[in-house]
Amino acid sequence: MSDSVGFWKRFLAGFLDFLIVTLPLSIIFGLITSDWDNENFSTFVNFLYLLIIPILWYGYTVGKRILGIRIVRVNGKKLGIGTMLMRNFVATLVYAVTLGIGYIVSAFMVGLRKDHRSIHDFIAGTYVTSNKP
Repeated sequence: MSDSVGFWKRFLAGFLDFLIVTLPLSIIFGLITSDWDNENFSTFVNFLYLLIIPILWYGYTVGKRILGIRIVRVNGKKLGIGTMLMRNFVATLVYAVTLGIGYIVSAFMVGLRKDHRSIHDFIAGTYVTSNKP
């Protein structure tokens, strides 16, 4: 995993996903429904985006694709729904139960570990790489 990607590229990819996908979806939803306080729909759509797009697009999201990085399984197998549910849903539960402390620990893990794997990477058996499919 010497090709694993560190904190800043992963952070920037997440920020790009927010700017290009999440924010426009939230604005469109707000314009359609006139309900600017309810984030449930855009949160659900964003969850589906982060769950399904990497499966269909070789581990890429829009932000990751722009930066040339992608999610892969440690064992080399193709990403599947189970892997992405573990990475996104189960990890979110862990971060919520720890009141966000797990998320902070994950950020330090990505920044300081040689393999740059976070808690959600360990839960799902994944890492982020710059290798092409």
